Parts: sequence; C-alpha cells; structure tokens
Amino acid sequence: MASVCAMLLCEKGFEVKMWGYDAAQLKQIEERRENFRFLPGYKLPDELIFEADGKKIFIGTELIISAVPCQFMRSVWSRLNPSLDWSVPIVSVTKGIENETLLRPSQILADIAQKVLECVALSGPTIADELARRLPATATAASADEQLAKQIQEIFTTPWFRVYRNTDIIGVELAGATKNVIAIAAGIIDGTGAGNNAKAALLARGLAEITRLGVAMGACEYTFMGLSGLGDLVTTCISPHGRNRSFGQNIGSGWTVSEALAATESVVEGVATCKSVVALARKYNVEMPITEAVHAVLFGNKSVNQAIKELMERQLKAE
Repeated sequence: MASVCAMLLCEKGFEVKMWGYDAAQLKQIEERRENFRFLPGYKLPDELIFEADGKKIFIGTELIISAVPCQFMRSVWSRLNPSLDWSVPIVSVTKGIENETLLRPSQILADIAQKVLECVALSGPTIADELARRLPATATAASADEQLAKQIQEIFTTPWFRVYRNTDIIGVELAGATKNVIAIAAGIIDGTGAGNNAKAALLARGLAEITRLGVAMGACEYTFMGLSGLGDLVTTCISPHGRNRSFGQNIGSGWTVSEALAATESVVEGVATCKSVVALARKYNVEMPITEAVHAVLFGNKSVNQAIKELMERQLKAE
C-alpha cells in the first residue's frame, strides 16, 4: 500500500519521499524503480525520492504515511522516534491489532509519541494491484478530527480513487483488522470446497460478530456496513490476490500453518490479529464463534472439519 500511495501522490504533484527499515532493499527498489517484492510489474514514478537515513526522512515533511505491518510498528517507529516531529499529521494504512497491548495502529503511534496525535486511518477495499492499474476504487479517511479527515480526503482523491470521510476511527481501524480473520476463514471454506452457500453465510455471520465487538468497544454500528467494514470484508474474502484468504485456502486444502505461512512472502496480518481479536472478545465479553474457530485451527491444533462441525452444531438462535 505504501508504493501505491507514493504513486498516487506523485501523480497529483506532491513531493514524496520513501523510507524503509531495510536500507539494502530500499536501494534495490530505487535502482529498479519497482517494488519487486510486494508490487511487481509496476514502475514507480521518477519523481519519487528514496531516503534511507531515518534522521533525514522527516525534514520538511508536512504529512507522514505509516504502512508498517502492525506487529512491527512499535519497533520501527520507536527507532524513528528521536527524529520525528509528532505534530505532523499521520495517515495510517496499517490494518491490525498489536498482540501484547491490544492497541490499534493509531493508538500504537500515540503510545510511542506519548501525546495525542493528528492521525487519520485510511482504509477500505483497496487491493494494491488494482489501484496500481488505476481501476475504480474507494476508501474511507477516518479521524476524530473531521476537518483533518476532510483534508486527507481531498489529498488522496483522484478521478479513479474516491475517498469518503468518517469520524469513527475506532470502527474503521477495528473493521480493517478483524476482516482479515474472517478472510482466513473464507479461504478455509474455499480450500475445503464447502461451497458458495457456506461462504455467503460466513461473510454475513462474520460481519455480525465483527460489529458486535466494535459496538462493545465504542464504535458506531453503521461503520461496519460501509466501505471499511462490509466493503473491505467482501473484497478480502473473494479476491484471489488476498494474502489472508489465500493463506486460509492453503489451510483448508490440508497444509499446516507453518507450510501456509512459508508459502506467503508478505505478512499475513490475520494470523497475529486473530490472537488479539480473541483476547478483545473475551475482555469485552463478546461472542465471536467464527474468530474462536479460526483461532482453534491456527493455534489449538483443531482440525478444519471439526471446527466447521462445531460451528454448524451450535445452539439454535434468532438471527
């Protein structure tokens, strides 16, 4: 997502600098003008500036985009902390929940800064490959500060990328994190060949339990019916490019968790996030049977068939 954001903002005439924790890999990307690992086949703009020095990257910066995977955010941003002016607005495109603290991405940043930040979560059904091809797409810019959300909305909107705004950053970040767990379950359904009826039911009931958790944590129920909720959930569960769905499909096909992880080059956020979501569900006393089932398969040695059987045999209830 970082590369796509850089491409979009360069196209709009902004001066964009890119930093990465691995200086050698960043240099390779600069020389090839291509993010060959995560977004192969798409040329990065000639105007894009690469900066490996963490002490220089923020000089003159007016907006920061954070695309670090959630479980690595604390270490990376703590490393950059001494050079950072935390008064600069931050746009987070990270989706996840930190395992040890159960904090959302914007909360992790605020925790490192030890202050209230100007932060916007940019989230939605945004498959990087499709964005790089400039196919029509939408997203939500969410912040408690609606004026800041409006500014980010205007900065990122293009003729092919329409951005809405929202003041419910809790709901937008939670939706972006929890949908990855449901996407793993959707992939498992695909891998077992359980069919479209099962997958449709999974999405509907998965959205219901995601919403229950969000409301219990102070989010707005309607957020989960929007782009960052239902929209992102559907895309992640059906796209052949989705890392979480593809990982789940391998599990459903009989692979072990370690085998499925080894087959995926990039981070499968839903695996670590599953631990956090289960912990949050128990903390807020929210029933999340699908998430619990995924957790049992990934970390409790429960077979896929047994997990599906137990879900289908749960006590009957009203919808």
